[in-house]
Amino acid sequence: MTRWGLVTTVKAPARAVLNFAAWHIELGAHRLYIHLDAPDPALHARLKAHPRVRVTPTGAGYWEKHGRRPEKHQVRQSVNASRVLARKPEVEWLGHIDVDEFLLPEGEVGAILGALPETTLTARMRPVEALAPAGDIAPPDWALKAMTIDRPTRRAQTERLFPTYARGLDGGFLSHVAGKLFVRTTLSGAEFRIHNLLRDGARNPGHAELPGIALCHMHAPDADTWLAHYRFRLARGSYRAELKPSRPADEGGLTLHEMLAAIEAEAGEPGLRAFFEEVCTARPALLEALATEGLLRRARLDLDAARARQFPD
Repeated sequence: MTRWGLVTTVKAPARAVLNFAAWHIELGAHRLYIHLDAPDPALHARLKAHPRVRVTPTGAGYWEKHGRRPEKHQVRQSVNASRVLARKPEVEWLGHIDVDEFLLPEGEVGAILGALPETTLTARMRPVEALAPAGDIAPPDWALKAMTIDRPTRRAQTERLFPTYARGLDGGFLSHVAGKLFVRTTLSGAEFRIHNLLRDGARNPGHAELPGIALCHMHAPDADTWLAHYRFRLARGSYRAELKPSRPADEGGLTLHEMLAAIEAEAGEPGLRAFFEEVCTARPALLEALATEGLLRRARLDLDAARARQFPD
């Protein structure tokens, strides 16, 4: 069986990090390379005790060895992932994802990756975004919104599904639609970015889509969690001002930053919560509309059970 692993940089509560690790261990990950972006000795000890985890604290000593600590967390993520790839990890395929992302494969991950032709060097997982529980939808069962790769089709679907906010949305996603990569570890001289890989000035050599593995993004699992992360994302994360809109401004497009800032300026937190309810909640009307478009997915993620098995208290 093809061996695979993941690399990530985390700054999250211990429970979330252990959930991430446990889920992917149970999917068959041979190695998880986890970098702690902030010191947490207790979490470090629990992760280190698991034979499939390689945990690295990235304190002052780490950055003295590997260069000045980048200010932006996105750059730190890329540096850490590239370092692991350059060290020839103990796997044939290495994926670079975040702590709130979970692989949803249609079968064994190793078998899916092992079946790829030798010419495929980078394989892209496309995201599905978890909808906040509502009605009959409750964890560990989740409703997910999927996306269409074709941009004109995705724009038309956005207009139909989210007419109030379509100018600032891409497929109704609050986070990325680009997805994340698995990379063959035989690919030398390559550097990870958040959504891509660079090698000798070329982007994503030997690139192919990987439809057999979806990437479940728990970007906004409930309104309170979303609002707790909102300010950081607006200033420095996935809603920051410098990101481009999904459609050109001269065609009426808004960046997510512009749209959310305008909602907040006009209606404050109630306005943001109304936006979240329409776009991010598993309300029956949205589920029906997503199903009509062929974009509704469902998944069971019993993270608590996986964590209890892999990291018992």
